[in-house]
Amino acid sequence: MTSTRGRFAALLGAVAVVAGTTLATPAVASGGPAADVVAAADQAGPGGGITGQAPCPDAPEFTCGTLTVPLDHSGATPGTLDLAVAVTGNTKAPKGDLLFLTGGPGQPGVPLMKRIAGKMEPVLKDYRLVMYDQRGTGGGALQCPGLQEDMGSSDLSAPRRQSIADCAAALGPNARHYGTADTVADIDLLRRALGDRRLTLDGVSYGTFVAERYALAHPAHVARLVLDSVVPQQGYDPLDLAALPASARVLRAACQATGCTTDPAADLAATVRQYGNGAQILDALTSYEFTDPNYGGVAQALHEAAAGQPAKLQAFIDTVHQGDAAPANLLSQGLHAATVCADSHFPWGTTDTPVAGRATALERTRQRLTAEQTWPYDPATATGLGSLLVCLDWPREQVPPTPPAHRKLPNVPVLLLGGDRDLSTPNEWLYQQAESAHDPQIVIVPGAAHSVQTRAANPAGRQAVYDFLLK
Repeated sequence: MTSTRGRFAALLGAVAVVAGTTLATPAVASGGPAADVVAAADQAGPGGGITGQAPCPDAPEFTCGTLTVPLDHSGATPGTLDLAVAVTGNTKAPKGDLLFLTGGPGQPGVPLMKRIAGKMEPVLKDYRLVMYDQRGTGGGALQCPGLQEDMGSSDLSAPRRQSIADCAAALGPNARHYGTADTVADIDLLRRALGDRRLTLDGVSYGTFVAERYALAHPAHVARLVLDSVVPQQGYDPLDLAALPASARVLRAACQATGCTTDPAADLAATVRQYGNGAQILDALTSYEFTDPNYGGVAQALHEAAAGQPAKLQAFIDTVHQGDAAPANLLSQGLHAATVCADSHFPWGTTDTPVAGRATALERTRQRLTAEQTWPYDPATATGLGSLLVCLDWPREQVPPTPPAHRKLPNVPVLLLGGDRDLSTPNEWLYQQAESAHDPQIVIVPGAAHSVQTRAANPAGRQAVYDFLLK
C-alpha cells in the first residue's frame, strides 16, 4: 500500500482556500470541542473555515491554508489536528471543486499540487482543484522511525517486531483515530469549509478507498467519482488473494509484449517451490512495476532461478528497493500501519481481536489455503506479507464498523480506471468495485501499471478522465 510499492499508494502541508458555491448550514451537535470545530466550519461561510490563506510557499500560483479538525470526531477524546490544503485559483469554476486524493495510506497531497495540476490542466477551466494532507501525513506525519527504516516505500516488506512495538507505543491509544472513517469525516468538514454542496472526487489507489467510503457515508454530497487503481470499498485483502494469481496474468502479458519465449508464471511457481521466497518476489514485482511495466529482465531471472540458478533473481530482489526510502512527511509508515490495522479484516478478525490468539488463527488460515488460491505462489506467501505482519502484533483497539458489503455507491457517474500490468491494485479489484456502482464506466489501459493518471506512458487513461469530467 505505498509509494514505490504502491498498494493503497499512489503519488507522492497546507490546506486551502475559497469557494464557489453556497452551502446551507447543517445541524451541528452542541457541546464539546469537536462540535465547536464543526460549527466553525459551517458558520464561517465559504472558505472561512480555512485559516492562514496565502500563496503556497513553493508554488505561489496556488492558495494554501489550514483546516482544523477534531482528533476524535465523536468528541470523547480532546484535541485537534491542523491539516494543510491547497487549491487552484479558479474560484468560480462552473463544475465546482475537484478533490484529488492521494494514496499510501501515508502520503500527503499538498506537495503534489503542482504535479497534479499539470496532469489535470485540461479540466481546470471547469473545476477548481483541491488537495490536502490527510491526517497523519505531511507536516503532521506520524513518526515511526523503525518502520520507516524497515519498510522503506514498501508495504509488503516484513518489519522487525520491535519496530512494530515501538511504533504502537509511540502512537499510543490515539492510533485508533487515524483510520479511514476519521479521514472521511475530515473531508466532510473540508467540503463545508469550502462552501460546497457536492464534491467531485478523484482518488488513486488508497485514495479510491477513501473516495468510496466518503460516497457511502455522504451520498448526497458527491457529484461524480474517478477511481484510478482501485481498492474495493470492502477494503484491502491482507492475504492478497487477488494479486497472487494476477502475477501470472501480468507477467505473461509483459512477456508477450516484449517477445520473451519462456513462461514466467510457471517459472515463478517453480522458483517459489524451491526457495520459499514468494513474499520477497511479490514485493519486488509490485515495486518494479513503477519502474518498468514490462518487467524487463524479470522473465529471464525467473527462468534461471527455476533451473537452479537464483543469483540474477536474488540480485533483482536485493536492489529493487535501493534508494526508495522516503521520510515520514512524504510517506508515513506510522500512519500506514495505524490506518491499515484500524480498517482491515484479517484471518484472526479485526484489531479488536485479542493479540494472543492471532498467530494461531493465521497459521490455521495458512494450512487451509489451497494451491489454486495462491498459485503461482504458495500459502506461506499469502501469510507472510508486511502489511499483515504489522497488524499481527498491533495492540488491541476498538475499530469502526464496516459498511455492509451489499451497499451500492450513490447513483452518480463513476469512472473506474486501471492498468493491465498493475499488481499493486489488480484489475480483479476494479471489477469487484464496479459491481457496487450503478452504471460504471470502465477503462483498462494496455501497458500501464499502477496510478494510470500520473504514471502511464499511454495517454488513453488521462484522456478518459478528461472526457468523463467534462461531460
